[in-house]
Amino acid sequence: MSMKLGIIGFGGMGKFHSKQAPKAGVTVIGAADIKEERVQEAIEAGIKGYHSADELLADPEINTVILTVPNHLHKEMAIKAAKAGKNVITEKPAALNVAELDEMTKACEEAGVCFTTHQNRRWDRDMLTVKKAYETGMLGKVFTIESRLHSGNGYMHEWHLYKKYGGGMMYDWGVHLIDQILFMMPDAKVKTIFADLKNVLHEEVDDYFKIILKMDNGVTAHIELSTYILKYQPRWLAAGDKGTLVIQSLGGVDGAIYRTGQLLEKLPPQIAESAAGPTRQFAPVPPGGIVEEPLPEIQTDVLDFYRNFSDVIDGKAEQFVKIPSVRRVLAVMEACRKSSETGEAIAFE
Repeated sequence: MSMKLGIIGFGGMGKFHSKQAPKAGVTVIGAADIKEERVQEAIEAGIKGYHSADELLADPEINTVILTVPNHLHKEMAIKAAKAGKNVITEKPAALNVAELDEMTKACEEAGVCFTTHQNRRWDRDMLTVKKAYETGMLGKVFTIESRLHSGNGYMHEWHLYKKYGGGMMYDWGVHLIDQILFMMPDAKVKTIFADLKNVLHEEVDDYFKIILKMDNGVTAHIELSTYILKYQPRWLAAGDKGTLVIQSLGGVDGAIYRTGQLLEKLPPQIAESAAGPTRQFAPVPPGGIVEEPLPEIQTDVLDFYRNFSDVIDGKAEQFVKIPSVRRVLAVMEACRKSSETGEAIAFE
């Protein structure tokens, strides 16, 4: 493989890429950081240490850079890297808005370099399980997909706490959760978007959001994230007219598909007594009325992100994370903020 990688920003994600990329056959040349201790950490890890992005970009041995700096620096660094003739990978979100991304894309096109974003959550086993169930008709005609991510940890950390750096959970995880839904149904258009963003524990940035995407294929997607819900709900719920799929946790296979053992043609004549009073519609399902099946098996390897981009650089493959799809996610995020500010649903595509 021809990727010779330089990492700009050697914090948590920078160190992550320095360890992961070599597993995919990528050569990591070095890392740049403005903090001296991180430069030394790069050297101790057996790669070059640079004291600035400019110093790294001047190294002819590097042909690709990955930007693991705070979000507000992505545009500046990407354009600078493109002008230096380096292929560009940004951490997500690629930019703070569509206009910034368009500037970055133009710079990369003019420089003749490849450009992508590290949307690694497209390889999540839990999401790919739901995607397979949707694509293969395993659940029949799907009418709702619910994507939830809950944490009881409360507060965020470091620069994610500040608006000026592009902090908040919409930029941090919202970009992943929206991307997963759009990736799952790439041919479906988003008809309307309604969103509610909240500051529960944080003054400056959002730490809770609820997004409802009404798609033109009949699916309504619900996306919810919170840093402070203390009893987690299932990571995924997808329901169709032939079954319901539930996955409990992030990255997990702890779930099942549920089907009716015998679909009732009509409700029973008798009224059942429940703790909430008499009911027919919500009476307990009799034994055997619902049967459980295992989730489909999924093979996935997140290292394919690096392998694919290496092949793209070599002219041997089509880019997996394409910029138009990244742009679409940013456009949805902008509509979410507008919806939350106005309290109204936004007509989209």
